Amino acid sequence: MDLITTTSDLAAACDRLSKHPVITVDTEFLRETTYYPLLCVVQMASADEAVVVDTLAEGIDLKPFFALMGNEAVLKVFHAARQDIEIVWHQSGTIPHPIFDTQVAAMVLGYGDSIAYDALVERITGHRPDKTHRFTDWSRRPLSSEQMHYAVSDVTHLRDVFAALDADLKKRGRSEWVSEEMEVLTSPRTYDFHPERAWERLKTRVRKPKELAVLMEVAAWREQEAQTRDVPRSRVLKDDAVGDIATHAPTSLERLASLRSLPKGFDRSKWGADIVAAVQRGVARDPATLPKLEKPRGNSNGAATVELLKVLLRMTSERHAVASKVIATVDDLEAIAADDKADVAALHGWRRELFGEAALNLKHGRLALAIEKGRVVRVDRDKAV
Repeated sequence: MDLITTTSDLAAACDRLSKHPVITVDTEFLRETTYYPLLCVVQMASADEAVVVDTLAEGIDLKPFFALMGNEAVLKVFHAARQDIEIVWHQSGTIPHPIFDTQVAAMVLGYGDSIAYDALVERITGHRPDKTHRFTDWSRRPLSSEQMHYAVSDVTHLRDVFAALDADLKKRGRSEWVSEEMEVLTSPRTYDFHPERAWERLKTRVRKPKELAVLMEVAAWREQEAQTRDVPRSRVLKDDAVGDIATHAPTSLERLASLRSLPKGFDRSKWGADIVAAVQRGVARDPATLPKLEKPRGNSNGAATVELLKVLLRMTSERHAVASKVIATVDDLEAIAADDKADVAALHGWRRELFGEAALNLKHGRLALAIEKGRVVRVDRDKAV
């Protein structure tokens, strides 16, 4: 294995790798104390070699690596690629493309929801990866031989995993399913963390326009503060506190101090006045400029429909050996229960063919579920006696 510490060696390695139609890629980074991940190591492998790049080496320029990530003639294989892509995007403005994510492919092939890399390697190759250095501090130098071995094994085993999954996808005619997912994963919008869109990442449910307006303003302020200071969002303000502020809309420091979700004395910190100002901006916003709030789906009929759709989803997942999470989310099911034309992935493309159409039929009584010999089965009511 080669440890690359200079720009010239990196350029030469990337030139060799670029001659292969497929390479495997992984990164090691730290982000526990920062907003932006600190890229520490990159490892890559072709059919012929494996290299480890010390991205913290003095004077090294990663441009050859970023160019390789954007090389359309080379398929880049990752496992759980989102964070790797985010790092490349942040540092270079380049989205790796084309890519293949083995975690997504495994979900499409029925290996379960979001299977871990080591579990997938063991199931496909029989090899049990060494987990010793999974949580090591990759920023410390020099890198040990054990760390090097761990880094290289990540991308060499990935070659075998890719080959097996790719063959299985082609055999089952599901390659296009994964390709659709890769287009979402490689969309710049997926990694576009502008402060004004920060509220979209929060799980907090708001029910009134004023609550949404305050949520948008406070989430934007937190995002900007975290980016400026390069600290995790939670170091500025935890998610539950953002939701609490949106609900109560404290327009003064005194009202802010009454919120239990905030640490004692927070209102007297340098951030207290900033939050109150964000709340005041939210309260002053014209409701007509806000995104449309989803209607509550709390009625009993809607809840019962969602429960039936969950059973149908589980049946579909098991029957076709596809992870339920990749077919539809609970939010998708709630949207379908409320609206036949909901703009959710489950009602488009292969998902609609596999599940969405049946979900609508179940919702409207054209399809029923029954127990037969201890198993839940689908019954076409047009043909039922």
